[in-house]
Amino acid sequence: MENIAFIELTERKLELKIVQSRQGRYRVLEDVVNQYDLTNDITKDCLFSPKSRTDILKMLNIYRYTIETYGVTKMIAFASNIIVKARNYRGFLDEIYTHTGMNFLLTNNDEVVKSIYQALINKIDLSKGTCAYVCGYSTFIIKYNRRNVADYFVVPYGYINLTEKYAKFEDMTNFFKKELKSCPFVVNFEDEGFVGAGVPFIDISRVSKKLLRYPIDIDNNYTLTKEGVEKAISFTKDLDVEKIKKVKGLSFEGADSLQGGLAIISSIFDFFDISELSVTDGDKMDGKIIENLVGTPSERYSDLVLNSLDNYYEFKKEGLSINYNVYSMAILLFKQLKVVHKLPRNYVKSLKIASYMFDSGKFIDYKNYEKHGFYAILNSGISGASQKDILIASFACACQNLDNFNLPEIMKYKEVLTDEDVDAIRKLGVLVKLAVNLNASRKNVIQDIICDILGDSIIMKTVIKSDASFEIMQSMKLADDFKKIFKKSLQII
Repeated sequence: MENIAFIELTERKLELKIVQSRQGRYRVLEDVVNQYDLTNDITKDCLFSPKSRTDILKMLNIYRYTIETYGVTKMIAFASNIIVKARNYRGFLDEIYTHTGMNFLLTNNDEVVKSIYQALINKIDLSKGTCAYVCGYSTFIIKYNRRNVADYFVVPYGYINLTEKYAKFEDMTNFFKKELKSCPFVVNFEDEGFVGAGVPFIDISRVSKKLLRYPIDIDNNYTLTKEGVEKAISFTKDLDVEKIKKVKGLSFEGADSLQGGLAIISSIFDFFDISELSVTDGDKMDGKIIENLVGTPSERYSDLVLNSLDNYYEFKKEGLSINYNVYSMAILLFKQLKVVHKLPRNYVKSLKIASYMFDSGKFIDYKNYEKHGFYAILNSGISGASQKDILIASFACACQNLDNFNLPEIMKYKEVLTDEDVDAIRKLGVLVKLAVNLNASRKNVIQDIICDILGDSIIMKTVIKSDASFEIMQSMKLADDFKKIFKKSLQII
């Protein structure tokens, strides 16, 4: 296990992220972001001003103390290639190295695309499609297929310099659409899945969620619709910068660049004629971490949800951890009891998450940990599942104890959940708890189960490698809940 520091220098921020790595897994220990604006230095004066140099060096020296505190053994520093517009950038990077020991490497377009792509496929379960990544001074349109980058196109305008070029929203959108016409893969474009990444997509999604009264407060894998974009345009068109700053949840860049980012996003919807896209909170920094610590995700992540769950528990599991065993047993129960629960396969992802994270609430408090599991799962940052999948998993985890089933609480999410989902939540909750109890001794005693369905009863035959009396005793405690939900008596032998 080692602690590694990643430092990114862009025209708008200086970020330090310290991660702990073990066996290709990692978790974030610290994430510090300091914002500033080098727009004048880079685009107008073409020189790093003395004040900017002093401020950045001061921040980096402060970062050094944090790095030493965490016992970091390796530093990886990279800078946006936009800084080459400052004629004295080389001298400044040399000065940084002299004073801090940080050797900043400039990232070219190929490297940026690689990082964006790595972050994308680690966050969204979409094997092929198109991604738009909006930066301050450029926008990347990336076409990928079979988990490989097929082609990419760079528009030399982002949410900063587009706003500087035009004051009117209509002029921004018309100009950006013209730029998109040069994209080499727009001919015969087919929407096989579209992903939006970068600060503007996150900010517009947050505005859209407020306007549409969307109840889930998660950024990653939010479905941004054309309706949501249009509502955001209508909401912001008459707001000045000071009023925009008062909108809760926007990033530092949001207040100054919301119009430029919104114009780019609106142009993308219109030009590619798409009705919706998935927003990811993965960024270049995430991609850099994956490249350096994980390797090639396309070779490792055949099941993105399971990989994300494994990564979550890598740093939380105990010596007697049974999370994977419960996960496997829950999937087995789902298959064996298909004619009883009558749930379609689209609930499998939710079951995977709820069963693997059945004990996540214990990190909050052991008492009624099932209930606390709702918040733990909902805010866990699990990748590869839709926000609806994660929400259902959160409720299913809580419903391991059916006393936690709270219809008024569930109805807060009526814009997302259907009546079928509400029914599925209790069924999944019972299946998860049964899977937990079938692993009661934490020794993986039960190797397989075979279910015989006889009228109003179910006989569950266990295939064991040693005495399973404890597992059977604990599981039979669920007989009443099982009959209540599935309308059948349960017998385990």
